[in-house]
Amino acid sequence: MATASTTPQDGIPASPEAIVVRFAGDSGDGMQLTGGQFTLSTALAGNDLATFPDFPAEIRAPQGTLFGVSAFQINFGSREINTAGDAPDVLVAMNPAALKVNLAALKPGGLIIADTGAFTKRNLDKAHYDANPLEDGSLAKFDVLAFDISEKTIEAVKPYGLGNKDALRSKNMWTLGLALWMFDRPREPIHDWLKAKFRSKPDIADANIAALDAGHAYGETAELAGPLKQVHVDPVPSEPGLYRTVTGAEAVSLGLVAGAQLAELPMFFGGYPITPASAILHHLARLKEFGVTTFQAEDEIAAICAAIGASYAGQLGITSSSGPGIALKTEAMGLAIMTELPLVIVNSQRGGPSTGLPTKTEQSDLYQAVYGRNGDAPMPVIAARSPSDAFEVAIEACRIATQYMTPVMLLTDGYIANAAEPWKVPDPDDFEPFPAKFLEVPNDGENFLPYKRDEKGARPWVKPGTPGMMHRIGGIEKHELTGNIDYSPDNHQRMTNARKNKVEGIVVPDQEVCLGETSGKLAVVGWGSTYGPIHRAVDNCRRKGMDVSQIHVRHIWPMPKNMGELLRGYDYVLVPEMNTGQFKTVLRDQFLVDAQPLTKTSGQPFQIAELEEEIGKFFDGIAGNEGGQVPANDQQLPSTDGGAK
Repeated sequence: MATASTTPQDGIPASPEAIVVRFAGDSGDGMQLTGGQFTLSTALAGNDLATFPDFPAEIRAPQGTLFGVSAFQINFGSREINTAGDAPDVLVAMNPAALKVNLAALKPGGLIIADTGAFTKRNLDKAHYDANPLEDGSLAKFDVLAFDISEKTIEAVKPYGLGNKDALRSKNMWTLGLALWMFDRPREPIHDWLKAKFRSKPDIADANIAALDAGHAYGETAELAGPLKQVHVDPVPSEPGLYRTVTGAEAVSLGLVAGAQLAELPMFFGGYPITPASAILHHLARLKEFGVTTFQAEDEIAAICAAIGASYAGQLGITSSSGPGIALKTEAMGLAIMTELPLVIVNSQRGGPSTGLPTKTEQSDLYQAVYGRNGDAPMPVIAARSPSDAFEVAIEACRIATQYMTPVMLLTDGYIANAAEPWKVPDPDDFEPFPAKFLEVPNDGENFLPYKRDEKGARPWVKPGTPGMMHRIGGIEKHELTGNIDYSPDNHQRMTNARKNKVEGIVVPDQEVCLGETSGKLAVVGWGSTYGPIHRAVDNCRRKGMDVSQIHVRHIWPMPKNMGELLRGYDYVLVPEMNTGQFKTVLRDQFLVDAQPLTKTSGQPFQIAELEEEIGKFFDGIAGNEGGQVPANDQQLPSTDGGAK
């Protein structure tokens, strides 16, 4: 029986400008699939959106436990959406653990949809509840819609002869059907998807469709009190064109393929499975028709060395990993720098040293990217700011690698890799080709000098077997022209300078101000996935009359030539980043500006409200309270103990 609290503080308006929904349950409850399909239906409805899938680190945690909760949050609306939202308006909790872990995040007056069928004594004990929260009045400040989703799912799929265990696998589809009704979404695209997914098992497809339709029908016909009502969110105004949803991993993969095509090269991708980078290997493996070869190596070192070998042979070598795997690849990166071969290294950052926080996000590999190799080993570093931005950044990485004969590191993170947003598919004709050039005749009269450089400082690229172009390759210092082994002091000095000057001389666009003025009191400078919350926070503060601007940096190393002059135009510089202040240190080092850090290392992205509060400190007249560390926010993302003592 549905129940509702009597004194909610707020409610969901009938036509909100934006709304945040979080689906939460066991990692086996299909919450990521439910969220993904709700995202598809939301995109088809024309809303702008941003998502944040949140996975448990355990591969298969014990069912019903707090540390096995999986969540998927989506923020969608009729205006521009930059983040997955600070706090949900609606929480769908499939069991007690999901409720306990996520409840602190829900807005006062928000709606809880709970499956009473899962609130058994055993599951309540696993979630460390002394009493059933659906019955003890502890949820009084929320709207609560609680009914037996499990029973209703079993009833819906009964005609298909499934046992209770198999029937309950459709529980997420029943819940999705209810959500589709609640937010006025069509079911037909999900019907089509289910039929395609279970093409070889039509009974399973039909059972899931029946569950979906039953959830939708329940919303349409049930005699319920106030909590459940249909909410309409208008489409966002958008330019005409072809749109699709895209995750960061998908966008990187498509961008790498586009970059190889623009360079007129076949691509070789060498990878090794690691969260959250594995999805890039999965996506590229489906794109063989574009001249893509994928290789799952036995380890991280083999993966990058194979990619370097492919680049030596005349293909565009690509490799990908997350922080722990990047650490293993480090010596081979030095080999690519020493041999001066094009290579793109994608680092989908995750939290912590060693294996750290496998499924949480962080930006703590910046030092590793810029400085983290033995010897003086400079390498260009660029960073994507959002899932869709990763497409263009991947193309830029390919351009720099092939035009300057250098490895390039492309930084994303777990938030970008897993999150999705609408993407207007670009016209391929809008991108200028940068065809790779291979030297086929000697470049010094009758002699071939493999390290004779062009005006950009790049050495020639020669395919093995080209007549008369034999040369040495390897990781020992090279003669500045012949490439023969030469570790004499003066030659090493010249080669160190040549590699350094080549990277520092890479031409990158001037830095622009994303929001605000080119000078003023405060510049909030970010990089990577902090773009969304910074953009929204700066916009909100400017509406309050604060003299604050946003600068977001794509080219981390080398940085734009106008960066120092631009930063010196502000009285204060604040650098929010999900580490202990790494980019702040780079800015201080390069431009001697007194950049103030704002750090967060909880595995959680910044919230808009957190940034607004920190920006406000520069305008409150209190000296010395600016910057510092944002504490972990138990209300933001699931905690493994759900507040349990």
